[in-house]
Amino acid sequence: MNAFYRQPIHILWTLLVLFLLSPCRITAETGATFGRLECAVFVVDSQGKSVVAGAAILLSGPTEIEGKTNTQGKYVFPQVPPGTYTINIQFKGLEDSQSVIVGADDVTQVAFDLKPAVIKSSLTVSATEQQIQEMSSEQTTQTIPEKIVKDAPNANERAESLLPLIPGVVRGPDGRINMKGARDTQNGALVNSANATDPATGSPGLDLPIDVVESVQVISNPYDPQYGRLTGAVSSIDTKTSNYEKFHFSIQNIMPRMRVRDGTILGIGGSTPRMTLTGPLIRNRIAFTQSIEYRFIRTPVNSLPALERDTTHEGFNSYTQLDMNLTPNQTATVSLALYPQKLKFAGLNTFTPQPSTSDYHQRGYQVYAQHRYATGEDSMLTSQISYKTFDADITPMGSGPYRLLLESTEGGFFNLQARRSSRVDWQETYQGPVRHFWGTHQWKVGLNYAHSSYDSRQTFLPVEIDGVSGLPIERISFAAPDASSIDQNEVSWFGSDHWTLLPRLTFDFGLRVDRDSVTDSIHPAPRGGFHLALTRDGRTVLKGGAGAFYDRVPLMIASFPALPNRTVSLLDATGQVASSTFYQNEIVGGLHNPRSTSWNVALSREVLHNLTVEAGYDWRRTPDDFSVSPVCAASCILALANRGEQSYREFQIRGRYQFREHTLNASYVRSKAYGDLNDFFQFYGNSPKAVVQPDGRGRLPYDAPNRVLAWGEFQLPWKFKILPVADVHTGFPYSVQDIYREYVGPRNTMRYPRFSSVDLQVLRPLKIKRVRARAGFSVFNLFDHFDPRDVQTIQESPRFGQFFNDAWREYRGKLVFEF
Repeated sequence: MNAFYRQPIHILWTLLVLFLLSPCRITAETGATFGRLECAVFVVDSQGKSVVAGAAILLSGPTEIEGKTNTQGKYVFPQVPPGTYTINIQFKGLEDSQSVIVGADDVTQVAFDLKPAVIKSSLTVSATEQQIQEMSSEQTTQTIPEKIVKDAPNANERAESLLPLIPGVVRGPDGRINMKGARDTQNGALVNSANATDPATGSPGLDLPIDVVESVQVISNPYDPQYGRLTGAVSSIDTKTSNYEKFHFSIQNIMPRMRVRDGTILGIGGSTPRMTLTGPLIRNRIAFTQSIEYRFIRTPVNSLPALERDTTHEGFNSYTQLDMNLTPNQTATVSLALYPQKLKFAGLNTFTPQPSTSDYHQRGYQVYAQHRYATGEDSMLTSQISYKTFDADITPMGSGPYRLLLESTEGGFFNLQARRSSRVDWQETYQGPVRHFWGTHQWKVGLNYAHSSYDSRQTFLPVEIDGVSGLPIERISFAAPDASSIDQNEVSWFGSDHWTLLPRLTFDFGLRVDRDSVTDSIHPAPRGGFHLALTRDGRTVLKGGAGAFYDRVPLMIASFPALPNRTVSLLDATGQVASSTFYQNEIVGGLHNPRSTSWNVALSREVLHNLTVEAGYDWRRTPDDFSVSPVCAASCILALANRGEQSYREFQIRGRYQFREHTLNASYVRSKAYGDLNDFFQFYGNSPKAVVQPDGRGRLPYDAPNRVLAWGEFQLPWKFKILPVADVHTGFPYSVQDIYREYVGPRNTMRYPRFSSVDLQVLRPLKIKRVRARAGFSVFNLFDHFDPRDVQTIQESPRFGQFFNDAWREYRGKLVFEF
């Protein structure tokens, strides 16, 4: 092993030894390494309180144990490894669940008051649907559970930052999450089943404190017709249910991180304190959760000067949730999310210094309410409504003409935006009772209405391109700004049938119909899937499906004709205009909703006890996508049209192995993401490009043909827990340009070096008097692999083809207090 690899390992072991010997080991001297957990189960009825004998009890967490209560309604777990656990109790249509923290040498007593399953909470109620769909074709749903959300290495400490833990999901070169070969504007984003995208851009637009997140899901083939307005995958975040039994308070990240430059501390590098309080207002009837978070983060571009390399993000997130058990068969949830953000020096990179970047301000809130009414043992009516605002302002950080130089950029940013958008969503879903006719049928119908509004004013300032000599060779000027205002109404109907024809064979059929007032069109989208157990023991399963999907039309796209037109002028050696071309913004052929068709098939097998392996193939084609390109005939226009096309193919093999309290996930993905490259939001999004060249086709910017991903959770001696994440994939593609920013040769045939990163989270539970705590540290890019984020693409540059802005190895501490 060479010195390059020995150095981080030595550092890691040094930190582990220091941690073991630190004064924080207040309760860790010696003694038992287990806790004792005592459970009592009862039910309250008109006759009073009665114990429940024979109730099934499941303890889930660092280890899993099953049992049944005795004649006194009690069950004791005598030796439980320290950690956070979930206890689920079930008995003849009654159930309860609680989360507990077990400490070494502690005796933890928990009482369970069983209720009908439907009044537990929004998550428990929806679990009824999930159990019904266990044999469904939604086999490509992959979930990141709460304990991984809470403990996995996460540099941004955002729930969406964990999505790349799922095979087929990558963080692209622009830092955005791309799921299953689709842009973030093509995917769906849900929070508690409510739409969480920005109406203007279609990108995810809702930030939550990560402490309130219960789970994160990705549905790569959403054949259930309740999912719509997308052509890619769906990410879904569920929040935790408030604690009906007792108060729980947590606080963490109370110490700021220092900004270190060349061994010297120069101010604050980051401060992200957050706290969460949950508990009952009326026991077993009304409970609440309140979580607040302040974020101040400096993110460096390591190829820039030490004091001029940071983007600065400042934000405040607040999430308030009220959970209510209204009657034995009715529950409700109401929430309010606030998420104002500021991003200073947005777009900073090796070739764009701080004065030439923009200042991005975001404001918004979401109000959400959901009511669930159990109309029978297996039927339910769910009603929900949400109102969301998302406002954004973009202003230049510097001043002076915006100049694109050979090696850098000068002047103030060329684009100013003032956007105001909002959306109201109302949805009714009814899941009917099970019917028996040639097997069993579980049907579901729904109706959704959404109204969105958008008001915007954009200003574009002149742009100058300088040649090798430093003299201007091209100038782009823009017309005066104009305001735009657009309203959109969307109506959807859907219905589905979950048909169990045989005990080992299940079909899912569905139809969704969407209408969009912007395109004035109606789109039927049929979908279907199957699930077949090939063996009697159910350990070998074949599943697959196919479907049609129609995307939304982001309102910024609909406003394209109102955006300022441009004039491109070529300059001679004296700086005088040699020729000029005027481009009128024009929508060619009218606006249409992009559509996609997809199919997939997968085979899974439980090879050994607790070892499951799955192999699958996904295919998707997306015609009628939006693209922007200059077109010249009798006159020249900048054409926006539904002429783009994308395709995605993926072969995936993945496995999951659980042994004792350890878990290992590993996968290999072979994929190809190909299509038109002139995405609208490259030129009119939050970080627009000034130069628009003719559209071309090639590998999409986030294409990674080969990717190996492995992550897990392992319990070590002395109560340590480690969570490593290893991600290795082919470098992303890029195109060669000349001094005019015109593309040279085929598009996206060059690639960044192979990306390789190992992140590690180390944690250990502590107890300081009556306060429980978790302490540890994270290491990102453990082996300090060269993972550049910028490349010089201009062939006239002496640095052509060189890579910059390496993601250096970074350390973070973690300290969580729980009361």
